[in-house]
Amino acid sequence: MNLIFPQVSTSEEIAELSRLAAEIWQEYYVAIITLEQIDYMIQKYQSESAIKEQIDQQGYEYYFIQRDDSPVGYISVRQEEGKLFLSKFYIGKEHRGQGFASQAFAFLEQLCIERGINLIWLTVNRHNESSIAVYEKKGFQTVREQVADIGHGYVMDDFIMEKEIIVS
Repeated sequence: MNLIFPQVSTSEEIAELSRLAAEIWQEYYVAIITLEQIDYMIQKYQSESAIKEQIDQQGYEYYFIQRDDSPVGYISVRQEEGKLFLSKFYIGKEHRGQGFASQAFAFLEQLCIERGINLIWLTVNRHNESSIAVYEKKGFQTVREQVADIGHGYVMDDFIMEKEIIVS
């Protein structure tokens, strides 16, 4: 099953992405962080207004992970000096384990090759063992740890992982 990765740009697409984000976050993160922190982070980072600001003012690009005509997940990246920051990578529960992450990583690597970027980096909650396992399987390595205060008494307690991309 081939996926497509349409870039999110319209208000309607941003609204759809925000709904999808809330659905995935509320299902996935309850085993890792509190519901209160999930709600706070959705509002701060994945609400329609937050996504619009990230796209319009902060250089983020959002892409649906789309099968047929329906999004099964999404990714967000920001190009930096010689690097690609993978900010968000989420696949809905009913679509996990079907090879979609592999296709999404191939899409990201192709993006890097086209742009002459030789490194992808990301942050991942240090207790998010299943995602860490996926990233390691895809060639990412943990390079350091980071604790970031995100307000309201919450912190993001993360590993920073990197993967080199061979750009010929």
